[in-house]
Amino acid sequence: MTGWRMERSITLGVIFALVMQTGGALIWAGGAGERLNRLEAEAELYESASERLARLEVQIQQAQDTLGRIERRLDARD
Repeated sequence: MTGWRMERSITLGVIFALVMQTGGALIWAGGAGERLNRLEAEAELYESASERLARLEVQIQQAQDTLGRIERRLDARD
């Protein structure tokens, strides 16, 4: 019975395949990193917009309170 044996030579096709796979992986990782950076930038924009919206809500509430006081004073004069 003959056992299996492995040749120690590497063909040009194997080297080419490894280079192509490595290059593809690097390109994919770069693209994924770029997408992640873009999403983080968008998240920062949304975060600042939500902070501005919260400030506007407080200002509107204060304006409504002031308007209510003015209306009560006008009603008290009648």
